[in-house]
Amino acid sequence: MLIDSHCHLLSSEYIDVNEEIKKAIASGVERIIINGIDVKSSIEAVELSKKYKEVYAAVGIGPENVYDVTESDVKKIEDISLNEKVVAIGEIGLDYYWTKENKDAQIKILKSMLKIAKKRKLPVIVHNREATDDIYSYLKEYNVTGIMHCFSGSVETANRFIKLGFLIGIGGVVTFKNAKKVKDVVKNIPLEAISLETDSPYLTPEPYRGKKNNPDKLPFIVSEIAKLKGVTNADVIKQTGTNVRSKFDL
Repeated sequence: MLIDSHCHLLSSEYIDVNEEIKKAIASGVERIIINGIDVKSSIEAVELSKKYKEVYAAVGIGPENVYDVTESDVKKIEDISLNEKVVAIGEIGLDYYWTKENKDAQIKILKSMLKIAKKRKLPVIVHNREATDDIYSYLKEYNVTGIMHCFSGSVETANRFIKLGFLIGIGGVVTFKNAKKVKDVVKNIPLEAISLETDSPYLTPEPYRGKKNNPDKLPFIVSEIAKLKGVTNADVIKQTGTNVRSKFDL
């Protein structure tokens, strides 16, 4: 089963989000998890999941949206997480690359999201940028599982998260010529630990790099992973589909 475990097919990103979803489905993508990054986008992800049987939602407040978050906002995420098409709390996490000035606020919101995941018995989809030690500590503390989205760390770091029960999210970056670190991770971790993602509309794979992304570009990611692992495209699709379905109720 060809699954995009992480994308942002949302009206804030596309002129006609419904056409983008239909295009993805027509291309053979069988399951799509649309990730929210705040209350508004999370609600939209849920509404879109209700319209399409192939679409599921992850809801959450991401590290770039922690300013002015209220207890009411956190409660709204918890409330909408009860919807039957919500399969994860995400995109959540920490990002110390852009700013560390709001580190305490990021950690506070991350903890609130992890509490919801724990309470709802849902996996998490985690954004981590230059915050590995903190992320690892909180994921271990709350004893959750899920996907490390858009993984860009070392093989050693990947294995740390795999041991926690996480899949390593691999997207379009793996097709970039200068992405040696990501390619090394794919080569050196088991295929059983990999999930496919596009992060649409971002990180479009070669040869479409620089253009707006869509889950219909997943085959380019599949082909690169297959080449790096020395297996067939069908092997990658089958195993990564099994991996994601083992974590999420799809």
